[in-house]
Amino acid sequence: MPPRPSSSAAAVTISADGRSVRVPAGVTVAAALLDLGVSTFRRSVSGEPRAPLCGMGTCYECRVTIDGVAHRRACLVTVADGMHVTTAAGVEEGRP
Repeated sequence: MPPRPSSSAAAVTISADGRSVRVPAGVTVAAALLDLGVSTFRRSVSGEPRAPLCGMGTCYECRVTIDGVAHRRACLVTVADGMHVTTAAGVEEGRP
């Protein structure tokens, strides 16, 4: 993962499970979601909650929907202004 920017760094606005939130520019989607307190990114085939494990894209546990594209690895994608992210938790709560 890229280094986290300092607190004085610019921020971007993303939609996370239907909530408009400001997050530091330059962080990964996974880092932004974890900072927001999201603990379930997806569900396993048996229904167990899953979240980032490796942080480098090999485990595929951080998959979310980004801008309408399902199964994107959140630990490999850097946040961008206006990005829409949907997790399994958001879907379960009826948020887009």
